[in-house]
Amino acid sequence: MADPAARLNQPLLAALALQPHHTLLDLASGAGEPAITAAKGMNPAQGGRVLASDLVPAMLAGARRRGAGVATLSFLAADMTALPLAPASVDRISCRFGLMFVPDAAAAVAEMHRVLRPGGIAALLCWGPKAGNTLFRLLDEALGGVPELAVLFRFAEEGTLGRLFLEAGFDTVSETALEQSALADAAKPFWRPTLDMAFTPALARMSAEARAAVEDRITAAVALETKMDGKIPVHLHARLLVAHK
Repeated sequence: MADPAARLNQPLLAALALQPHHTLLDLASGAGEPAITAAKGMNPAQGGRVLASDLVPAMLAGARRRGAGVATLSFLAADMTALPLAPASVDRISCRFGLMFVPDAAAAVAEMHRVLRPGGIAALLCWGPKAGNTLFRLLDEALGGVPELAVLFRFAEEGTLGRLFLEAGFDTVSETALEQSALADAAKPFWRPTLDMAFTPALARMSAEARAAVEDRITAAVALETKMDGKIPVHLHARLLVAHK
């Protein structure tokens, strides 16, 4: 999954216009991106640093391993609706596919505005419509519809996320659709990491036999969309929000 992750990191980091002396707060860092990539471009001599944060401390374990040796990277277990940071203490804020999981998203956006310095930038990625995301669509259909998946597309409609930032006091807000496509080898279970990560609650309710049946249905669905060369087009639709304070 490194390649699609990198292709999403690039526009997110570009939107932040990071400088080597900035302090970046990365919310819902999970396995560590874009925090680790951003930290490698910071200059510790100029005070540049990245705070990688997540609500669940255990989520940061992988990020700590992957970011070992990066001097400008530190970690913070924190609830993004009640950040343990002083007002106007960071220059930039990033959040990649995390805000939609926060029950009180408005409170989280208000906290972003509070800790961001005047002139600062917040950049976030959220998923666009399910129909534009091949993996989510195929897997959801194979499982017969998963109610828990709806939260992923909470801000899929243009303007829904932007309104939260304007109401929180940000001066300017823009939203951009990011649509990417790639060809996957249909003979390989390229869909399994997404199945394991995004469909965990549904899988936990299944027996081994039921899960095997689901994987058979996924394989059959992939085969139906596979082209003559053995490749399947995999489309991705995300939304990039950029807000200025």
